[in-house]
Amino acid sequence: MTAGAGDFEDPPAQVLAEAAGAFGLLASPARLHIMWVLAQGECDVTGLAERVGGALPAVSQHLTKLKLAGLVRARRDGRRQIYFIDDPDMVTVMRLMVGQLTDRATHAPIRRARGLGA
Repeated sequence: MTAGAGDFEDPPAQVLAEAAGAFGLLASPARLHIMWVLAQGECDVTGLAERVGGALPAVSQHLTKLKLAGLVRARRDGRRQIYFIDDPDMVTVMRLMVGQLTDRATHAPIRRARGLGA
């Protein structure tokens, strides 16, 4: 690892590869929406499908990928699987990223109308 700008250490190549894989999974709007919903609290696949407007099989496939990547976990509640994000840092990242972009999108028309740019 070498020091970079601001004297931060560069992470190992394996860490960067894992991060790129996680970000790659989140590049799908459907998976990002699922993660956003789960950042608000746990949910079963039926509830997730209703919230994200997806078909049950498609949402299940997205959840399988997110579980394999370790971004989502599940617990059994009777016959249902309840999905959740077990990592509080991931919840923070999801809320911050989507919240900031939502805030920008909400305020961008106001800035443009005032001539302040985007």
